[in-house]
Amino acid sequence: MEKLLKLWQSTGLYHLEPGQALMIAVCLGLIYLAIKKGFEPLLLIPIGFGGVLANIPVAGMAEGAGVLHLFYEVGLPTGVFPLLIFMGVGAMTDFGPMLANPKTLFLGAAAQFGIFATLIGALAIAALGIPGMEFTLREAASIAIIGGADGPTSIFVTAKLAPHLLGPIAVAAYSYMALVPLIQPPIMRALTTKEERAIVMQQLRHVSQVEKIVFPLVLCLLVGMLLPDAAPLVGMFAFGNLLREAGAVERLADTSRNALINIVTIALGLTVGSKLSAESFLQLKTLGILMLGMVAFCGGTAAGVLMAKLMNVFSDNKINPLIGSAGVSAVPMAARVSNKVGLEANPQNFLLMHAMGPNVAGVIGSAVAAGVLLNFVG
Repeated sequence: MEKLLKLWQSTGLYHLEPGQALMIAVCLGLIYLAIKKGFEPLLLIPIGFGGVLANIPVAGMAEGAGVLHLFYEVGLPTGVFPLLIFMGVGAMTDFGPMLANPKTLFLGAAAQFGIFATLIGALAIAALGIPGMEFTLREAASIAIIGGADGPTSIFVTAKLAPHLLGPIAVAAYSYMALVPLIQPPIMRALTTKEERAIVMQQLRHVSQVEKIVFPLVLCLLVGMLLPDAAPLVGMFAFGNLLREAGAVERLADTSRNALINIVTIALGLTVGSKLSAESFLQLKTLGILMLGMVAFCGGTAAGVLMAKLMNVFSDNKINPLIGSAGVSAVPMAARVSNKVGLEANPQNFLLMHAMGPNVAGVIGSAVAAGVLLNFVG
């Protein structure tokens, strides 16, 4: 009996605490949503499974020599995982729609409004002294970057400014990206008329291969010289795109957008999941992060739509305001949502390629915003 008792006391069930059981249930819920509802399955499945592993008592997989902790030390404090994902995204991205209509850069820039508005809001809440909501400047900046709807950027900034908030911020960022089809349409309809949603845009001009090759080089040098803190993100994004457009290194481009990004996505997801332990996630501050992240995302969506309406006041070639919502950088889901809402107003109105312009600009904009925050806060 003594040996049986000792065996029982060595099990995870004996040491399981209510908070750990709750977090395991939450992580299983993430896996369910990813599989059944299709909510960002490439990341929510690894994140959810990593969270399950992190909350198994006694196993210590997210501590010390645990495999999840080793993944974390290699990939997040160094920024390696988010940067490699940015390179893969660059290798999958076509800058053509943005180069064909450079005005869409303004839409991508406007959509970053949600980031800086939320930064101010988080600091204002902290000043009120609400228990559990005492955000520092570094924490507020990490929460605000959720408004860019760019998971790797959110992780990159948070790992440098507030690594203890990595779990809730990563989950919020990827959850809102997954919920783009539910969150954005009501905002888009509320801020536009049916006539505006039915605007048919002119066909995009052809973009030469030379333009596509030169642009990532110019982008990297321009951002790197003006804002060095954004150079890692923008540089890897531009490098991946150069591999795609050069035409001379297809093997490298293919590896970047397929095998490499898939491997890193698995490691990144498990690592983020390892930060969903009960002691770090089940706090009042987590609820504040989720609420402020939603505000940031909605603010960015609204700002992009309103910027498009403002540009139409001064332009003869009208822009359909719906494409402004794609400036939040959730590529390519936000562009698809713009196209879907546009088709509801006009079945002959295909906005997908037009929306890809601000969508790509939003990726650049969120990386630049991250550089600004790291420069002023870090």
